[in-house]
Amino acid sequence: MVAAVILTFIIGYLAIVFEHPLKLDKTVPALIMAAICWALVSLGHIALPEGHIVAHGAAGGAHDYYKDELGPTLLHHIGKTAEILIFLIGAMTIVELIDLHKGFSAITERIKTTQKSTMLWLIMPLAFFLSATLDNLACTIVLVSLLRKLVPVKEERIYFIGLAVIAANAGGAWSPIGDVTTTMLWINDKVSTTGLVINILIPSIVCAIVPTFLMSRMSYMKGPITVPEIPGETAGQKGKKVRGSGIMLIAGLAGLVFVPIFKVFTHLPPYVGMMLSLGLVWLISEYLHPDEDFEDKHHYSAHNALSRIEMSSILFFLGILMAVAALESMGTLKSLAMSMDSAIPNRDIVIAVLGLGSALIDNVPLVAAAMGMYVEPVDAKLWHFLAYSAGTGGSMLIIGSAAGVAAMGMEKIDFMWYLKKIAWLAFLGFAAGAVAFLALYPLLNS
Repeated sequence: MVAAVILTFIIGYLAIVFEHPLKLDKTVPALIMAAICWALVSLGHIALPEGHIVAHGAAGGAHDYYKDELGPTLLHHIGKTAEILIFLIGAMTIVELIDLHKGFSAITERIKTTQKSTMLWLIMPLAFFLSATLDNLACTIVLVSLLRKLVPVKEERIYFIGLAVIAANAGGAWSPIGDVTTTMLWINDKVSTTGLVINILIPSIVCAIVPTFLMSRMSYMKGPITVPEIPGETAGQKGKKVRGSGIMLIAGLAGLVFVPIFKVFTHLPPYVGMMLSLGLVWLISEYLHPDEDFEDKHHYSAHNALSRIEMSSILFFLGILMAVAALESMGTLKSLAMSMDSAIPNRDIVIAVLGLGSALIDNVPLVAAAMGMYVEPVDAKLWHFLAYSAGTGGSMLIIGSAAGVAAMGMEKIDFMWYLKKIAWLAFLGFAAGAVAFLALYPLLNS
C-alpha cells in the first residue's frame, strides 16, 4: 500500500506540474491526491507515533488499534496544516486591507526608478530583510502587492516576483522567525539565534545576490518598466487619497511584525498571534470610515478584503500539505532520509541533497525527519547547514516553499514557466551559498 500512496502522489504531482497543458486548475489534483493518499493509508497501513507500522485487520486486535490511532494521526496533520492556512488567510487579509486603503502607495511613491535592472536591485534587499523580520510567507504576500503597483504588466512582473521568492527564502533562512524550518530548529534547541546569524547570514546574502546579478544581465531586464495607460483613468484618479491610508499601512505592518514577537513571549503557535493582529487591524478599519455610506464603507471593509483572497490557492496548499503528511505518516520520508544517510557517508552532501529535495517535497517533514535521524549538540554544523539548505532549497520550484506557493496562487504563475526561467537562477544561488557556508564555517567557528 505504501507503493500505491507514492504512485498517487507522483501522478497528482505531475498533474499539478502540467496544469496548463491539461487545462486543469492545480487545486483539483491537489485535493484529489490528498484524499486518495489518506484513503489508501486507511485501507492499508497506519503509522503509529513510535514509527511502527500496523496492518489494517491484522491479528491481535490491530483493527481496534487502527481505529484508535488513525484518527489522532489525521487530526494531528490537519491541525498543523490548519495552522499554516489560518496564518496565510490572516496575512493575506491584512495585506488586502492595506491595499484597499492604498497604504502601499507610501512605499511605491518613494521608488522613483523606471528601469527594470534598478528595480531588481531594490526589490532584492527589501525581500531579504523584510523576510527575516516577518517571515518569508508574509513577506512574499506584501511584495506581490507592492509589485502590482510598481510593475503593472504581469509578463514583466512575474520575473521580479520570482526573484522576490528567492530573496525571501534566503532572508528567512538566517532568522529564527524567518522560516518555519528555522523556527522548528530554534524551538527544539538545535540552533541559537546568535549561531544562525553568525553562520548563515553571509551564505544567505550570497544566495540572494548571485541570482539578482545574473537576472539583471538578462535581456528581459533591459530598458524601462512598461506602464500601460488605463482607459478612463485620469491623473487625478491615479493620485486619489484614501482616508487612513497611512494608519492602515502602519497598523498592518505592525500587526505582521507583532506575530513573531507574540510567539516569543507567549510560546503559542504563530497563527494565534495572526488572529490577534487581524482582529486589531480589522477593528481599526471599522472605525476609519464611520460617516461613509454603506457601499463606500463596505469597499474598505475586511469583508471586501476577504472576498479578494484567492481561496483556490488556500485549498491548493491544503491538498499539497495533506498529501505530504500522508507520506510522512507512513514513515516514507524518514525511510528515504535514512537510506540517503547510509548510502552517502558525507553528511554535508546528505544535507545538501535534502535541501534539493525540499524543492520537490515540503521542507517541514524533511527537517522533522532529519531532527529524528541525528543527535548533535546545539549549534552543530549539521543543524546550521540544514537550516540554510532547507530554507533556500525550496526556491528551485515554485511549489517548494510557502513563499512560492503564495506567489503562485496570487499571480497564477505557471509551474513550467518558473521551472524554465527561475529554477536555474535559484539553483546557482543555492549552490553559491552552500559553498560559502562550507568555506566560512571553519573560519567562523575556529
